[in-house]
Amino acid sequence: MIDFGRVMTAMITPFSDSGAVAYDVVEKLADYLVTHGTDTVLVCGTTGESPTLTWEEEFELFKVVKQTVGSRGKVIAGTGSNSTREAITATQHAAELGLDGTLQVVPYYNKPPQEGLLAHFRAIAASVSDLPIILYNIPGRTGQNMTPETVAALAEVPNIVGVKAASGSLDQVSQMRRLTPPDFDIYSGDDSLTLPMLSVGAKGVISVASHLVGDALQAMIQAFEQGKSQEAIAIHQRLLPLFKVLFLTTNPIPVKAALELKGWSVGPSRLPLTSCPEPIREKVRETLDALEPN
Repeated sequence: MIDFGRVMTAMITPFSDSGAVAYDVVEKLADYLVTHGTDTVLVCGTTGESPTLTWEEEFELFKVVKQTVGSRGKVIAGTGSNSTREAITATQHAAELGLDGTLQVVPYYNKPPQEGLLAHFRAIAASVSDLPIILYNIPGRTGQNMTPETVAALAEVPNIVGVKAASGSLDQVSQMRRLTPPDFDIYSGDDSLTLPMLSVGAKGVISVASHLVGDALQAMIQAFEQGKSQEAIAIHQRLLPLFKVLFLTTNPIPVKAALELKGWSVGPSRLPLTSCPEPIREKVRETLDALEPN
């Protein structure tokens, strides 16, 4: 079974000032990530502003990131949709391009019942039987919560190998862990909950903060795995202000501001997202300045 590692980065999509995808910066950023703690790069997730990307842009991003990362890490693509047919088509294309897996979000806006979620994800999995799939539960954005029982039923599908859990509920993660096989991977969808989720059976994190502190996140998870709980807690506490400041407004607005402050030309977000308000940018700056070198 494929191992996506402990730290996946939900990579932002850099844009030029004119709003076009800046593929040259994409290459540099993907290279930076896999040399600074990232095991797997997630392309075209929410952090990558997938709702405002065309399929053509997304497919080009898949190719560029896969070529850049090569054998140094894995690449998975956000190919989910609230249309099962669209998700199948995009997922099949990701498989054709040689990606290592896909992330499939709970369908948004149309708010299917649990039976609909089962049918949706099973249909996608059946369309690419050799491609690993990670489910993505984020009820704050989709309007629907995928229950642990539904996750457990989907874990029986051979190529559904894990879940990104972003409900904010440790109880749900605990229940998922109790109901799923040990080799079904649970990833935290919230940087600030990574360490608590590890304690109830998660494997790692699909992270935003890893754009900035990927090596430290790897060190925290490895310390936890080695039984060095106080060391892991110390890293968590040091990084907590960053985890929080990156979500003072809608993701990825703050992390793009942070990258700009670090010298990356990642450009503005696409409407309806906006540039970072100056008071939040200043808090991001203060938080970065306060962090010890990593």
